[in-house]
Amino acid sequence: MSIPQQPDRVIIFDTTLRDGEQSPGATLNAEEKLAIAQQLALLGVDIIEAGFAVASPGDFQAVRTIAQQVGVLDGPIICSLARAIREDIKVAAEALAPAAHPRIHTFISTSDIHLKYQLKKSRSEILEIVSEMVAYAKSFVEDVEFSPMDATRTDREFLYQVLTQAIAAGATTLNIPDTVGYCTPKEMGTLIQGIQDNVPHIDQVLLSVHTQNDLGLATANALAAIEQGVRQVECTINGIGERAGNAALEEIVMALQVRLPYFNPYFGRPVESTAPLTNINSQEIYRTSRLVSQSTGLVVQPNKAIVGANAFAHESGIHQDGVLKHRQTYEILEAATIGLPENRIVLGKHSGRHAFRAKLQELGFDLSEVEFNKAFLRFKEVADKKKDVSDWDLEAIVLDETQIQIERGFQLEQVQVTCGDCACPTATVTVVTPDGEIFTDAAVGTGPVDAVYQAINRLVKIPNQLIEFSVQSVTEGIDALGTVTIRLRHQDRIFSGQASDTDIVVAAAYAYTNAVNRLYRYLLTQKSDRPVSVFDPSGIK
Repeated sequence: MSIPQQPDRVIIFDTTLRDGEQSPGATLNAEEKLAIAQQLALLGVDIIEAGFAVASPGDFQAVRTIAQQVGVLDGPIICSLARAIREDIKVAAEALAPAAHPRIHTFISTSDIHLKYQLKKSRSEILEIVSEMVAYAKSFVEDVEFSPMDATRTDREFLYQVLTQAIAAGATTLNIPDTVGYCTPKEMGTLIQGIQDNVPHIDQVLLSVHTQNDLGLATANALAAIEQGVRQVECTINGIGERAGNAALEEIVMALQVRLPYFNPYFGRPVESTAPLTNINSQEIYRTSRLVSQSTGLVVQPNKAIVGANAFAHESGIHQDGVLKHRQTYEILEAATIGLPENRIVLGKHSGRHAFRAKLQELGFDLSEVEFNKAFLRFKEVADKKKDVSDWDLEAIVLDETQIQIERGFQLEQVQVTCGDCACPTATVTVVTPDGEIFTDAAVGTGPVDAVYQAINRLVKIPNQLIEFSVQSVTEGIDALGTVTIRLRHQDRIFSGQASDTDIVVAAAYAYTNAVNRLYRYLLTQKSDRPVSVFDPSGIK
């Protein structure tokens, strides 16, 4: 896959697996990263930033696996981040070697505050490093991206010098990061215009932006940059990422799609042109959003633009009346555009395997025989408890039953709880250990869920602190499936877990077990991994 230096569309650079994974508690295992990368390829992203190869052996292997299995000849560009350090760049190149279209993305801080307090280097030293390290990356791959970290707080004249050096050294893409989400849309437009006017040979490279959402302006800043000629946008699914997150891929893509007549002139097109401004298959947006949410344990807020539960819901009588008369009175895009399934109730406890399979195919799920059997058994369990099973229920069931498990972990066999206003909440739990041993224990707690967690902790014996517990109803009604998301802290790291059931206590038990297994996997890797190089996470933009 080759991208022209000045494309007539917006190149979508997805960094969900790199910056997105920096969200507290969003740690993904290798299998989950691969599944998300495969879905991103189906979505149609141009570039997948698969990770930070030097960060750990696990990250290295994840980047390499994605390079092998997703970075095929007709697939997306596969990218790895690397600090402007020889070892980082070399390791990134090794991890990317199997990719048909590899890209090394190297970066270094350029703002005075970063130079003084973080890097403790002079401007002249930075210029020298940029020239040397971009050229070094170029010795491994043709496609090199360079980012001056904290660009929006960097002295403009110095920023122009840095970018000029990067172009001279062989960079093919220059990315302008608003690392701390400090910029406003007007300032972003002025910054990009200044770069266009003051950096020699800027037309020979692809200009990109990476906008953070600390002030809630990430998407607005990215669109302002596009108006000034930027043709690559770095973004994440659901807008996840460091601190308040990144520009959300779905927001940028749908803004360009819905407001196509507005943006067309910025690309030299007639206002009435219907040619899309990205390569994204928008009908895969919702499914990708759910996969990322389920894998990371980061629940999408109900009022989130495009993919939130309320994005296509209307409660106001005036709005309901208007939508019933003509959808576009209060909806500027159709739910089907992003692949959102209609909530049609058609299956029940008497439905068979054939009907179940047909419905899953209609919803876009392509399951293996093993996955299908697991999902069908769970469907039957739910159908016995609910009169009707909706599309939303089915989606929760499939995502819950087919979520990627770690290779070794604890399995929850049985949960029994007694509680009441005159009783002490007590839970009895049976767990199968990673070695296959079966243990049962009981514990009391302040409530039924706390009692379950106390019992599980007594069995797994892994110290942790529960820092978040949330319940989200999948559908309406007393018999609705509930999805529980929990987050645990162990030392300075956060681990999440998610599960669905008509019984919230049972869902909570499975969600907690999933989080404990993530923690268990992390502890195993800490014992067996040997770091590729000394890694300082403060160096990540």
